[in-house]
Amino acid sequence: SATNELIRSRIKIKSMNFMRGRTFLNKYVIIDEAQNLTPKQMKTLITRAGPGTKIVCMGNLQQIDTPYLTEGSSGLTFAVDKFKGWPHSGHIMLARGERSRLADFASEVL
Repeated sequence: SATNELIRSRIKIKSMNFMRGRTFLNKYVIIDEAQNLTPKQMKTLITRAGPGTKIVCMGNLQQIDTPYLTEGSSGLTFAVDKFKGWPHSGHIMLARGERSRLADFASEVL
C-alpha cells in the first residue's frame, strides 16, 4: 500500500555495527531497547547527532536481558544521569505498562 511504501522510504533501521563514522543531520533518531546498551555504545550513538538532530532513547531497566549489564551499569542509566540538568534534554518515566495487567504483574514479581 501507499502508506507502507511511504513508511519504508522515510524510516531507516540501522544496526549499531554501522554507526561509527556517521553523522545524522536534521534527523529524528530513535534508540529502542536502550537498556541493553553499554555506556560506550550509548555514547557512540549520541555523538553521531549533527545539527538539527533529535535523539529519543527508549527502554525499560527492568527488561535488561544482557548478562553483563545491571540497572546501574546500563547505557540508558548512564545517559539519563549525564544529561540531567542540561536544559536541552528531558527524561520521562511512564508510570504503567501498556501491554496488559498480566505483563505489568509479571514485571513486578518475576
